[in-house]
Amino acid sequence: MITTAEVLEHRGNLKTTTPVKADHISKCKTFAIMLEMWWNLKCRKVKPIFTFCYYSTNRHSIIHSLRFIGPLFFCQICPCRLPVPKLEDTIRRYLAAQKPLLDDGQFTTTEKIAQDFQNGVGKQLHEELVAQDKANKHTSYISGPWFDMYLSARDSVVLNFNPFMSFNPDPKAGYNEQLVRSTNMVCSAVRFMKTLRAGLLEPEVFHLNPAKSDTDSFKNFIRWVPSSLSWYGAYMVNAYPLDMSQYYRLFNSTRIPKRGRDELLTDDKGRHLLVMRKGNMYVFDVVDRDGNLVKPAEIRSHLKYILSDSTPAPSLPLGILTSENRDVWAGLREKLVATGNAEALGLVDSALFCLCLDEESMRDHIHISHNMLHGDGCNRWYDKSFSIIIAKDGQAAINFEHSWGDGVAVLRFQNEVFKDTTEKPLVHPDSAPAAVDSASAVRRLQFHLDRELESGIKKAKENFDSAVSKLTIAAIEFKKGGKEQLKKSKLSPDAVAQLSFQMAFLRQYGQTAATYESCSTAAFKHGRTETIRPATVHTKRCSHAFVREPGKHSVEELRAMLNECSKYHGQLTKEAAMGV
Repeated sequence: MITTAEVLEHRGNLKTTTPVKADHISKCKTFAIMLEMWWNLKCRKVKPIFTFCYYSTNRHSIIHSLRFIGPLFFCQICPCRLPVPKLEDTIRRYLAAQKPLLDDGQFTTTEKIAQDFQNGVGKQLHEELVAQDKANKHTSYISGPWFDMYLSARDSVVLNFNPFMSFNPDPKAGYNEQLVRSTNMVCSAVRFMKTLRAGLLEPEVFHLNPAKSDTDSFKNFIRWVPSSLSWYGAYMVNAYPLDMSQYYRLFNSTRIPKRGRDELLTDDKGRHLLVMRKGNMYVFDVVDRDGNLVKPAEIRSHLKYILSDSTPAPSLPLGILTSENRDVWAGLREKLVATGNAEALGLVDSALFCLCLDEESMRDHIHISHNMLHGDGCNRWYDKSFSIIIAKDGQAAINFEHSWGDGVAVLRFQNEVFKDTTEKPLVHPDSAPAAVDSASAVRRLQFHLDRELESGIKKAKENFDSAVSKLTIAAIEFKKGGKEQLKKSKLSPDAVAQLSFQMAFLRQYGQTAATYESCSTAAFKHGRTETIRPATVHTKRCSHAFVREPGKHSVEELRAMLNECSKYHGQLTKEAAMGV
């Protein structure tokens, strides 16, 4: 699996442009005048006459206000809609992806079927898709089907859909203590949420020419441009605002199981946090009635109260139900509501997010991966938009439900939280405890279970244990070179990583396999992801040269093959990112 971080890193190497439509020309001309004004200001070093400040009654509530450069969602007025690829281009790419997987006879048959489709029913289907896209200009043609794909899937979200992203340890050892780190992460997460909802979070921008666009002078200028023109300004300096509509679902959101197709629930009135420990579930407010972050010392006291709670682990942990087949879970949830648990479930669903405090310390990276990807199923609520998991030794990760959004939004959140907790922690190892009655502030949720629910929980645990027992995770750390060395050789690190997968599979199984790599299309309104097909005729030729024909080719020939693989993979990545 390729991580979102890798996709983001490689996306930064793209060089591409997007044509401006004729009906945007007048706005671009208007902006050209404004751009000239900005350039004059920059060249003459004239200081702007405006200043910006933000006042909050709670100094802990907002982060990043000093980084405010413009309206958060100015990318949402961006005229860039995800393009519908031409049918002939889709067929061409499909056949190119099939070429390394088939023998000559199979490919000839596939080619004929593809051409018949292109000249027959495919043409009609494509016309219908284009018409549907034109009738729904408020969104992308892929958005609806994408939600349907995720929400209609009946398989367990565990292993099949929910990914995880690990945090690095805090550089200051004392801040990795479970109570300290969990308190700081909760506080920073709430600060991020408030910054987001106040419209002060710096927009996500894809800079093709950072020297021009990722500068203080341009940012100071663009913030004063009317929102209807701001995207054009960014476009003219090769900066592309990324779609941030998914951020809405980050907080107070849960996937609700329904028969046939699940639903997404977001209730931004919730002010409480859901905490899980030993399978028990607790809630307490982390935002006060004025909308400010509860005092960090109080949050620390509440979490300490939970960590010291002597309540034993339940023999029938409710969280395991979220790992079940979705139709099975939907039926059991209906039963939970019918037996008087609606109010407690509502608190789970509307919580800002879930904090999972685990009892184990992590042994190594493999143990971390297993724990953060699935754990034991008892101390998780996999349906929450995201959960921050913190082990006994302070190792931390985010596990997130995938239907509402992709890794771009979660990765941004994770990076901001890590930066805030390590650079501006609000509690410290020697922080004094708050004088607060945590026993009154913290509520442990209790659920009424009948025999059918008890049986369902037991069965869910059996299914969960069976599924995770089949999962093997192994890793190797290669220390003889890295991305910087590859870049010096003008090779794409991602292309080389993908090529190494192809070589390894060929060495172990003797063949080339169809391969999937995800690429974000967040440069477009309501974009999700596109697929890169890394197995190509170039990787097949290069893999065979290294694996099957050692010593047959000169160094120059092998280098040329590597260059061709890198160049072609870069082209595939560019096309995927641009949705064409």
